[in-house]
Amino acid sequence: MMLRIDRLRKVLGARVLFDLEAFALDAGRAYVLTGINGAGKSTLLRVLAGLEPGEASGVTWQGQPLAFSPYPQALRAAIVYVHQHPVLFSTSVADNIGYGLRARGVARAQAAPAVAQAMAWAGVEHLRGSDPARLSGGEVQRVALARAWVLRPALLLLDEPTANLDGPAREQLIALIPALLAAGSTVVMACHDRDLIGMPGVQRLKLRDGKLETK
Repeated sequence: MMLRIDRLRKVLGARVLFDLEAFALDAGRAYVLTGINGAGKSTLLRVLAGLEPGEASGVTWQGQPLAFSPYPQALRAAIVYVHQHPVLFSTSVADNIGYGLRARGVARAQAAPAVAQAMAWAGVEHLRGSDPARLSGGEVQRVALARAWVLRPALLLLDEPTANLDGPAREQLIALIPALLAAGSTVVMACHDRDLIGMPGVQRLKLRDGKLETK
């Protein structure tokens, strides 16, 4: 088991958005997180990524107990979140993909081979020097996935990765998911996409009335 949290809770004002017991994720597995709009899917991903505070007890990461607050460096280094509407910097596609490596102290020259590999993986080599503002929605999503993939996350959290894509772009992005798993990442996708939900081997988790149901 990669991650286990005995109890994970998020309160917004007087409302308990979710209160989960024995939340657990296995290594190298794909999960889809479903639920009605407003159920707390995106918030759950953001809490797991350390982007929002949450109450957690009994946290174990790769067999080691951790305190969840302040958010531990071990999780920050291993978990990557990709927003439904990724923000790209106004530089170039290559610079965007290499940003996380540089933020972690990797020199640009050392990062270059990994960036090239990530662009090839996502099928965006031809966009290397492009202005991100001129990319299509599908291209933005693939660049954002490459920017996450280059960090080799143990846990990748995708928030509605196909929600704003047309048919071909959606199919291109879905085709990248098996490669993430083959590289050893655990992937959790908050979505309503039937093709993602129906992918072979994917475990469905449904967030309803503040509780998590396994389908």
